[in-house]
Amino acid sequence: MVATLRVMVDQMVVPTEPPLVEASRDLTRALIAGAPAGCEVEAIAPAGGAEIELPGVAGVRRTALPRRELAAALQLGVGTGIGGGMIHSPTLFAPLVRHDRVHNHDQTVVTVWDLRPWESPAELSRSAVAWHRAMLKRAVRFADAVVAPTHSIAQRLAELAPLGDRLRVVTGASPLGFAVPTDEVGRRRGLDLAEGFVLLSGGPTPSDGLDLGIAAVVASGVDLPVVVIDVEEGHEPAVADLAAAAGLPERRLHVRGALDAVDRAAVFGAALAFVAPSGRAAFPWRVVDALTLGIPLIAVDSEVHREVIFDGGELVSGADAAATADGLADALRRALASTAAAERLAVLAGDRGRSFSWREAADKVWHLHAEL
Repeated sequence: MVATLRVMVDQMVVPTEPPLVEASRDLTRALIAGAPAGCEVEAIAPAGGAEIELPGVAGVRRTALPRRELAAALQLGVGTGIGGGMIHSPTLFAPLVRHDRVHNHDQTVVTVWDLRPWESPAELSRSAVAWHRAMLKRAVRFADAVVAPTHSIAQRLAELAPLGDRLRVVTGASPLGFAVPTDEVGRRRGLDLAEGFVLLSGGPTPSDGLDLGIAAVVASGVDLPVVVIDVEEGHEPAVADLAAAAGLPERRLHVRGALDAVDRAAVFGAALAFVAPSGRAAFPWRVVDALTLGIPLIAVDSEVHREVIFDGGELVSGADAAATADGLADALRRALASTAAAERLAVLAGDRGRSFSWREAADKVWHLHAEL
């Protein structure tokens, strides 16, 4: 008898998060590659979406509803036609309804990567906040397990929802095969980026800490371009305003949106340092990218960064925002003061980066469902 793990893919939920789309795809591929004997993986995707390319998948089942309508139906707990079995979702996008795990062997596991809908709701639309909060409430009632990417996020999640011993920790990773491409120079030229810059990620929302990061670069006295990636369309002027307020000349600022994995790796390949100023309780995808590629890393000291970065970079804390910016500036100045200092941080980052693997995550997911 074959055991089928049904994975929710095409995770374009509200709000749209490109890292979650990557995570959904790569975790599913790793689950397929690491399926135990007698097990297979089936994909579940909304109607009308893009073609699902998952070599080795046992099948792709489309729901009757397209993505937006399906998200609303899941929030309300009404019928979706998805059915039972072993269901794993890399997000909260899952049929969280009453089921019988003991007799029918039905089980549903969901994942929470970011606590912004609870900790910084003003940064999101009302509909996005309502959807995430409603789905977590449904998870409390019906999920057999809820996965968090770090122990610190799991601990905070336990304070938000009475999940008891159903919480599990399975960390994320950079995309499978994430590496600086051989055509990196051409790709950066296509993005109009030169060699050698300080890299940041995020947008103008307060929890991203971009104002703190840019201020730190300016205060460091390092005369390098500043590249900011993952800026949502339409938010470029707000990022430019943050840079101007910090005293960064316009000519040194380069703002880019969400990049695919290959272009993103090409950008990281020319970064002299990556600065991570956000202290949000969310999995730091770009921090893991920097670790994976061995990029010198300077980050705000937070529970999440402490756990993810560990000894792979410089962690900076301060009594207030100004002190933290000064600390980040000092750390960046030291990191780029000499080739030896930069190489030391690069080695530390690369060593830590080997700790993150979708294959290992997939093994933990298989073990979790077997345990259930």
